[in-house]
Amino acid sequence: MLVDIFIPCFIDQIYPQTGMNMVKVLEKLGVDVHYNGNQTCCGQMAFNSGFWDEAKEMGAKFIRDFPNDRPVISPSASCSGMVRNYYPWLFHNTGLHYEYKQLKKNMYEFTDFLVNVLKMDEVGAEFPHVVTYHDSCAALREYGLKDEPRQLLSKVRGLELREMKNNDVCCGFGGTFSVKFEPISTAMAEQKVKFALETGAEYIVSTDSSCLIHQQAYIDKHHLPIKTIHVIDVLASGW
Repeated sequence: MLVDIFIPCFIDQIYPQTGMNMVKVLEKLGVDVHYNGNQTCCGQMAFNSGFWDEAKEMGAKFIRDFPNDRPVISPSASCSGMVRNYYPWLFHNTGLHYEYKQLKKNMYEFTDFLVNVLKMDEVGAEFPHVVTYHDSCAALREYGLKDEPRQLLSKVRGLELREMKNNDVCCGFGGTFSVKFEPISTAMAEQKVKFALETGAEYIVSTDSSCLIHQQAYIDKHHLPIKTIHVIDVLASGW
């Protein structure tokens, strides 16, 4: 199988190793990976901030960057959810109507693709640590992702998953929300990290790097004994 990959802004600029690990896992599972170096942002930040004309311009480029009728895999549930849920608002009955519908059906978050398309939940990973899982708002409420990451984590050798209280409550990032409402955003991060610490976990795991960077910033500022890690980096461990 040949797939395209989309590398979101946070992964490209801050967590490039997560993108490389996604390729590592896919290739181990026998998937051929194509990367279009011309790809840029999907337009989510502009769309969520109310700049719909700019989001439409960025989205049009995004659609043209993935013209092939094959799966497009992303290490971000929020970006994948943007394409699936909000491109119809931007491109329905436009000159890109057919193209956006083709891309929408081909867009997959990484763990969804592994479990529901490849039918794989065991990738040979080993991660001898206690972890807790954070359901990002975009993954849970926009993309509809919940069991797939947990299913994959359950097959990682040495890993113990302990669910935190209110694991589906927002961590406070919310894109520009964390900038516009910093005190509220910080308080939400404080609560999320507190619940994670109560489990005794060494790591907070999620599908979305934006949530992880927000929580890691709070952890670093307060010198707390826990770390964050993307689910892909867990699945690429121990080979």
